[in-house]
Amino acid sequence: MHTTYLRYLFNLRWAKVISAILVLSMTVQEIKAQGTGYRRRHLEFYDDKPIHYGILFAVPFTRFNIKHNTNFVTQDSAYLVQSPTRAAFRMGFVVNAFLSEHFDLRTTPSVSLYERQVKFSYPNSPDKTENRESTWIEIPLLLKYKSLRRVNSRMYMVAGMTFGIETNVKRNRGGGGGRLDTKSNDFSIDYGVGYEQFFEFFKFAPELRFSHGLTNVFQPTKNSLGAGIGRLSTHTVTLYLNFE
Repeated sequence: MHTTYLRYLFNLRWAKVISAILVLSMTVQEIKAQGTGYRRRHLEFYDDKPIHYGILFAVPFTRFNIKHNTNFVTQDSAYLVQSPTRAAFRMGFVVNAFLSEHFDLRTTPSVSLYERQVKFSYPNSPDKTENRESTWIEIPLLLKYKSLRRVNSRMYMVAGMTFGIETNVKRNRGGGGGRLDTKSNDFSIDYGVGYEQFFEFFKFAPELRFSHGLTNVFQPTKNSLGAGIGRLSTHTVTLYLNFE
């Protein structure tokens, strides 16, 4: 009797064993899928709208790019002219127009509060720093290239140009009183990269953008300050926080 029991114990039907293993495996996979396999897609039809609006807050880090002229060695008493990087503040609006699956047309009109500096170093006297505190209205026109959306996120790149105009210009500024003077308009080329994260009610997009001024904003004056400067152009790196 004992020998017969052992024979029946190991004489199992392999088809039933394989079926039981498959059923158990499918059950485990289903339990895992219910726990972590599903992610909700927020704002699913976001790209179906032709135009989107939003707001932005940004922190620009800005300075002047300085190019000396031929008088720097012969007429300028300063041996070093430089522009340290200064933090600023910017806020504005976002207007984004849908063009295709991968391209958008974008503008971010904004108001920026700048404090750019030019520092003059002299061999036998203390350094002198010229502050250019100004408020600018800036209107960029950008082409945006966006990647395919992965559930609730995607990357994008932007490139374009920006026109800026200073709003708090003093009519009698003119470099009087031994001050450095600059022009009240600027034109720059912009490019950057960003990341979009979709939430239930809005889209959050941090962005890093670089801006290089194409205009010479240096305004020659009657005083001797800046006699060795031939060109001043703006350079700005900006961290954007976009909410759409």
